[in-house]
Amino acid sequence: MQIEVLKSKIHRAVITEANLNYVGSLTIDEDLMEAANMIEHEKITIVNVNNGERLETYIIKGKRGSGTMCLNGPAARKGAVGDVIIVISYATMDFEKAKTFTPWVVFPKEGNRL
Repeated sequence: MQIEVLKSKIHRAVITEANLNYVGSLTIDEDLMEAANMIEHEKITIVNVNNGERLETYIIKGKRGSGTMCLNGPAARKGAVGDVIIVISYATMDFEKAKTFTPWVVFPKEGNRL
């Protein structure tokens, strides 16, 4: 049996930009992506702590060390600069493997720094 489990999480990052005039996605600082074992174009769920919004989109790689967390396209309507978000990705794996799997969890500091 295969199940979907938490693979990676960036917990309580802060939105730094919202760009409505873009194709759509979330731009994430490459340092945060690497620490959370996330890759460009990976499907993610964004949970906005400030307003309760949840949405699915994908990752665009942002400039390393920039602290960027930018909502793009329609996602820009789901949050505002300064809102706290949780970025989640999932993986499908064998049920028995899932019992021992440990997800990558990143807790950014001020400025979305590691």
